[in-house]
Amino acid sequence: MITAAAISAPAITPAATGTAHGFLSPTGVEIAFLLVGLVTFGAAIVTVTTKQLVHAALWLIVTLGGLAVEYLLLTAEFIAWVQVLIYVGSVVVLLLFGLMLTRAPIGRSPDADGPNRPVALGVALVSAAALVWVVVDAFRTTWIDLDTVQGDTAVTGSVLFRHWVLPFEALSVLLLAALVGAIVLSRRKNAAERATTPAAREGNR
Repeated sequence: MITAAAISAPAITPAATGTAHGFLSPTGVEIAFLLVGLVTFGAAIVTVTTKQLVHAALWLIVTLGGLAVEYLLLTAEFIAWVQVLIYVGSVVVLLLFGLMLTRAPIGRSPDADGPNRPVALGVALVSAAALVWVVVDAFRTTWIDLDTVQGDTAVTGSVLFRHWVLPFEALSVLLLAALVGAIVLSRRKNAAERATTPAAREGNR
């Protein structure tokens, strides 16, 4: 998500109109952006706090879909469709395949939480604060003209394959490693189950 936002940033231009903008006079698009952002934030919280892994994957779809809507409201249609096709259509499917291959429980998982929850929460808060500070420092009081389409394919492709090609490839290798790891864990579990079946025990005798 951060990569998509960084890609679309160079295509954003300040508004050239003389209309006075302010936080006390929001437009309909800005109100919709805020409401969708709240829904997306709530879905993200449920994703990381639910005890059911399948529910976490489904709430992740809602979170990523909400981000796609936010990109649409920012008139970055290309980035929005990339968000849907890659993250919702590929990454979530990969996660569901991983859950199926590792035979994740359908119900509540008592071992879903680890002892490092406070550390993870601290890292998340620091990362969120750093991201908010970077965005605020980059734009400050600049208002964006949403009447023109932002993040067109020419600018996006140029920035992606010039400045973000290494993180893009690293992410693809990481996802491939996750799928291979899920397959390995599934095969080990199946082998252990076959070794403990009555037929296998009779054969060992």
